[in-house]
Formats: sequence, C-alpha cells, structure tokens
Amino acid sequence: MEGSVPAVGSARIAVKKAQLRSSPRPKKLEKLGVYSSCKAEGACKCNGWKSPNPPPTPPRTDQQSNAVNLQDPCRSCSHTLGDHVTHLENVSEDEMNRLLGIVLDVEYLYTCVHKEEDADTKQVYFSLFKLLRKSILQMGKPMLEAHDNPPFERPSIEQGVNSFVQYKFSHLPSKERQTIVELAKMFLNQINYWQLETPSQRRQRGPNEDAAGYKANYTRWLCYCNVPQFCDSLPRYETTQIFGCTLLRSVFTVMRKQLLEQARQEKDKLPPEKRTLILTHFPKFLSMLEEEVYSHSSPIWSQEFLLGSTGLQIPIHTVISASPVARPLYYSPSPIQVEIASCGSVSPARKMVSLLEMSTVGEKRKPSEPLPHEDAKRQRVVGDIPQELINEVMATIADPAAIPETNLLSAHSARDEAARLEERRGVIEFHVIGNSLNQKPNKSILMWLVGLQNVFSHQLPRMPKEYITRLVFDPKHKTLSLIKDGRVIGGICFRMFPSQGFTEIVFCAVTSNEQVKGYGTHLMNHLKEYHIKHDILNFLTYADEYAIGYFKKQGFSKDIKVPKAKYVGYIKDYEGATLMGCELNPSIPYTEFSVIIKKQKEIIKKLMERKQVQIRKVYPGLSCFKEGVRQIPIESIPGIRETGWKPMGKGQGKELKDPDQLYSTLKTILQHVKSHQNAWPFMEPVKKTEAPGYYQVIRFPMDLKTMSERLKSRYYATRKLFMADMQRIFTNCREYNPPESEYYKCANLLEKFFYTKLKDAGLLEK
Repeated sequence: MEGSVPAVGSARIAVKKAQLRSSPRPKKLEKLGVYSSCKAEGACKCNGWKSPNPPPTPPRTDQQSNAVNLQDPCRSCSHTLGDHVTHLENVSEDEMNRLLGIVLDVEYLYTCVHKEEDADTKQVYFSLFKLLRKSILQMGKPMLEAHDNPPFERPSIEQGVNSFVQYKFSHLPSKERQTIVELAKMFLNQINYWQLETPSQRRQRGPNEDAAGYKANYTRWLCYCNVPQFCDSLPRYETTQIFGCTLLRSVFTVMRKQLLEQARQEKDKLPPEKRTLILTHFPKFLSMLEEEVYSHSSPIWSQEFLLGSTGLQIPIHTVISASPVARPLYYSPSPIQVEIASCGSVSPARKMVSLLEMSTVGEKRKPSEPLPHEDAKRQRVVGDIPQELINEVMATIADPAAIPETNLLSAHSARDEAARLEERRGVIEFHVIGNSLNQKPNKSILMWLVGLQNVFSHQLPRMPKEYITRLVFDPKHKTLSLIKDGRVIGGICFRMFPSQGFTEIVFCAVTSNEQVKGYGTHLMNHLKEYHIKHDILNFLTYADEYAIGYFKKQGFSKDIKVPKAKYVGYIKDYEGATLMGCELNPSIPYTEFSVIIKKQKEIIKKLMERKQVQIRKVYPGLSCFKEGVRQIPIESIPGIRETGWKPMGKGQGKELKDPDQLYSTLKTILQHVKSHQNAWPFMEPVKKTEAPGYYQVIRFPMDLKTMSERLKSRYYATRKLFMADMQRIFTNCREYNPPESEYYKCANLLEKFFYTKLKDAGLLEK
C-alpha cells in the first residue's frame, strides 16, 4: 500500500542528527569545521577544513573514528582544525546542535541535487543547498529570499473548504454535519500529503494555460512545504494553509481521479465503519466541492463570505483545521511518510497517503465527549442550572426515540418541520441563483430562473410580468430557489446592499399546490442563514395586505431598525404596501431553530418532572420536639432545601429595596470597575475582525459598555442581575482565551476587584 511504506529516509536523518548531537564536543567541532572558513592569519581563502585522512563518501556519523585533534592540519590550506573553528569556542551547546542539524540537511540536499532527474526540482534543491551552506558560514538562521512570503493566496485552501462546508452543509443536523467535517478533514490531509507533479510532467500530460503560474507555485511548495519535511532547519508550512484556489484548481481533477481509484482498490481493506464514509459519501463530497472549486462565482473563495461566516453558529474551522506544524519540525518515524530513494527521482516528499490511513488521521473527540479542562475553565454564573443535572437530563433525551414524535398535522408541530424532513431526505433543495453578464450561462440555472418568473407571475397577479422578468433576470438581484423533483416550486427574490447593511426582499412566493407545507417558513430560514454568512443582518420589504401575516410569522414588524437615511433611495416603493423589517440574530441557527426549541422544551419538562418528584417526596415527621427541643434551624427540616428554599444572609449579602439607592450603589461599583487598570479588554463588545470565531464560541456576550447602557435604562432591578452580567464577562473571557493569555489574567484580577467592591458596598457578606 503506497502510504504505508516506512519513512526510512526521514527517519535516517533524524537518527543521524540525534547521534551527532550526542557526540563529544571535539567531534562536533570537526563536523562544523568542514563547513567553516579558515580564520588563520594571512587572509587564508580556504572555505572549509578538509581532513588529512578523508572518511568514506558520503561521511557516516555512525562510523567509529579516531579521536579528534584540533591540531590536525587541513588537507587544503595546511592550517589546523582549530584555526577553522575559533569562532565556535564560546558557542553554546544548543547553538552548536542547531548548526549541526543544518550540516546534515546540507549533506542530504547535496545528495538530492546529484540524484534528482527533473531540472526544475534540481534547481530548487541547489538553491536551498546554497542557502543552508551560507547559514552555517554566517552562523545565522536560514531565511528564504522571495518576493512574497506565505500565505501566497487568500482565502487559503483550508479556509475555502471551511467555507464550502458552511455554505453547503450548515443546515444539516449535528450528526450528519460531523460526517461532512470528517470528509473535509480527510480531504485537507490528503492535500497536505500530496506529491505535486513537476512542471515538466504537467506539460507532458497536456497543454496548460498557466504554466508559469504553476511553476511558481511548485517552487513555493518545494521550498515551504515539501523540503522542510526532511530538512527541519527550514520553516515548514502546511500546503492547505498557504495556498489558495489557484493551486487547488491545478491539481483537483487529477487528485480526485486518483483518490477515487485508490478508494476502489482499498475497499476490501477498509474497516466496516469507514467503508460507507469513503466509498459513498466521499465521492459525492468531492463532486460537490469540484463544482465550487471551478466555479468563478462560488462564494467560498470570497473574502466577504469568509468574514461573514464568523457569525455562524457552527465553529467548523476549529474542527477541520489541518494539524498545526511545530517549527522546526523534528522527525519521528511515521507510517505516513515515504522513502523514495530507491525510485528514479529522489524527491523526499511524502506521496499520497492511503485512504485507509487517512480515514483515521486527525480524528477528533466525539461530540459527546467533554473538552479537556472545560469544566475547570467554566465558572458558575448566578442562576445557572448545575451542569451535572443538565448532562443527566440531556442523556435521557439524546436518543431521538426518547423525544416524543410530533404529528406533522398537530397544532404543536413547527411550521417548517415537514419541509425540513423533506430536505433531509433529498426531496427538496435550496439554491441561491442569479443571472450573470460576465460568464457563460448555465442551462439549468437559466431554466430555474424562467421557472421562478412563472411562479412569481402566477402567485403575484398584481405585478406586471415584464417587471417580474426584469428583476428576476437582473444580475444585481439574486433568488433563493426551492427545487422539488428538478422543477422550481418557490423562491425569494432579493437584492443585497452590503454598504447599507440591509437586503431588500422583492418577491416571495410558493406555487399554490405546494403551499401550507412549511416551505415558505423554511425558505425564509435559509435566506436568513445565507445573509448571516454574508454579514447582512437586516431585511426590508414592502408587504401587501395578503403578505403581512406571513412576514409577521417570520419575525418581521413595522418597527424598522434600519435608519431611514440608509434605505431611502435604495429600495423600490410600492403604493398601498406596508414597509416591514426584520433584524437577524447571528447566534440563531434559523433552519434548526424549531428543533432546538423543541429540545429545550423537553429539557425544561424533564427538569420540572424531577422537581415535582422531589417536592412530592414524603419525609418522616420531626421527633425532636417530643424530646424537649424548643427550636431548630429551618434548614435542618428534611426536604426544605429540595423545594428551592435557601437560607438568607449566608454569603448572600443584603438586597437594597430602595431602587434609587440600588442604582446609585451599582453605578459607583461599575465606575470603579471601568476605571480599573485591567478593565481595558472588556470596555466594549468584541469586534469580529479582532477575534474571528468569537461569536461562534460565546453565545451570550457581555461587556462594560452594554452594562452601562443597561444600568442607565434601569434594567438592574436587583443586584443579582448586575452580578450575573458582570460574571458573564469574566466567564466568557476565560472560555474563549487560553489561561496563559493576558486577557485571561485581566479577567481574574478584575473579578477579584469586583467582588471586593461588592463586599465594601454591603452587597456581599464579608
């Protein structure tokens, strides 16, 4: 199997380095002297000490040799070894070992230069050989001299695949989405281990439009990704993190063909649990990805999509991100590296990794497993239900069979439930489409646009057909289309105004014989998630008297949140229609919202049932009074705590009953907190640009500016509300940032100060 050959070459270099670094210092000096210019008086031009008794070629560090004598003369200039290494007398062991590592990399590259048959690859090897040789002479760190540095393209392949997963699969349930994430990880790892064709091999396979561009990327790949796999003195990067769609487009077709062929060859060797994943889901995943890779209008390569997707509720990028590479990367024998010294070309790159192995590479914890230190980092917030109880209740409803099925025709079923189930079964599909004047028209998209024009014309008889046609086919407008059995049955036509921060919904309709099935609600939910990904959080539309009820159900109201100056002159005004708006919440997964609410209801129901069992429990009567006891503490009464009763005054502090006094006290405390030297990270809401993915991790953000506004509006009717918001700031900080970060330390110090102030104000018992 191609990917399972032992990494003899890389492992051999690692063994040599370990042996050399453990050698006596004179032996190390002898090795470095070979690459050190002579420092003897008289301006000797010798560029390296040459032993009077030369060892076998190439030199072997594992060979027993005579004791090293610094007085041994150089075979070239007759000066001693000591004259060549005087600059190393005061060098530390760590620095010496670093230089020795470069020495062995130089020797291996020298071998590669002489054995490599491809001219382009040989030239790169020779350039790197000279670079490392120069680093030894100057005792510096090897720095690649290039016009540009990594990353070479944005978005990267890794970011593009992440965007693809979010773009196509964010609506799926958690379990199915995890399958897609596993496929994405597998694909990213394959690229990182992929052996690129040389430019000459690519030319032989057929004519290529951008031969110069491919050669430039091939050179970069060799320098930054391939050679550093065995030359750890060079900085190493993952292919998926520094290259973008240009490189992916140049290799995807060949790569996909070889991967599928390999999957067929290895199908009998695959474990049963991976067989369906690789043989069924992986080919479909690659086909869908191929369509987006080669589409020039795909949003997955858009920087705006990348920025907009940070508000999505699924932190996928933290799951499928390729494993980080330590720099420098020291070698260890690995079953996924390949020695190719016996082949015609000695390129030391790793070849294509076996799908059998790749299906297990980089596997993450199961979703049900808690993150390490998760509980240690999360602190209790006032009013929180104990996590143990939540986990216990969740365990009882984790199985879908445990949640009672809702009849789709019952009054309690969600409006979009039937539509969501049809989408999961593949009965219906949703696509955002639009006309283009710059690209060759796609026949199926044009057919869908014609179908949408027909649906809108039939369902909106008051609208002139010419007007509908003009907007549907206008390149500035897009339409979220609902496809069933290959034909259009509904859609929402809209125009985005990113600079103004809103989108205008122009037409919204579902064909009459497909109505009352929840399609309209599911359409709108998909549109909401599409806009959250593109960071547009406001909808505006003019609704006629028949549509007002529908839009109200979808969260629209006549209370417009967008400033009038933002939309006047941008949107179309309709006589006799009502302007309605909807503000989106980026934390809500709209297509799964009803499922989440249903699960939350079940959790509350289970908690209530447990509470009822505890309250109804009959405890034995108190017998202490018969024995002469006159008084007992309330908390000693059996079952009193289980009812929710809590003793007053123990660590609770006193509640100020006068609202004005409470307001004044809380205002003083908040001012002290804001003036503290460690309050600077929490003064305002976290910006998405400064902390990408923050709102995916933190579902309930809080900051001191928001608290000031709440205090001003008299939101804090009790001290508990105030304490809960402040504690939320500290909890969020510790959940998002690592313990060693400055933010984490600021949160701890400010929290301590806050509780001190609470005690000083008498709101917490000292």
